[in-house]
Amino acid sequence: MHEYSIIQSLVDSVESVASQHTGGTVHHIYVDIGELAGVDCDLLQTAYETFRFGTICQDVPLTIDRIEARWECPHCHIVISRGAVLRCPACNEPARLAAGGEIILNRVEMEVA
Repeated sequence: MHEYSIIQSLVDSVESVASQHTGGTVHHIYVDIGELAGVDCDLLQTAYETFRFGTICQDVPLTIDRIEARWECPHCHIVISRGAVLRCPACNEPARLAAGGEIILNRVEMEVA
């Protein structure tokens, strides 16, 4: 289950951010997960609830925001409709994934001393 390794990286990143602000207290963590990132958000939340004890995130809630997949032409920047052939209707270039494949630590809310 790779959700546990994602949570380990998340906690490490939060600890790194917190160490830059000595004496700061983390209050909330926000993560963006793309629908094509290969992450089960329910499993990720469960992994977080299990893994956070004994870490800087022990009493910190996690909010996961799902990011819909969005494809676009790399040349024309035309957005390709969901379910359409992944080629630009204007120039026939193969589409590229513009959003929806990411796993991003979006925000760490902290109180800094």
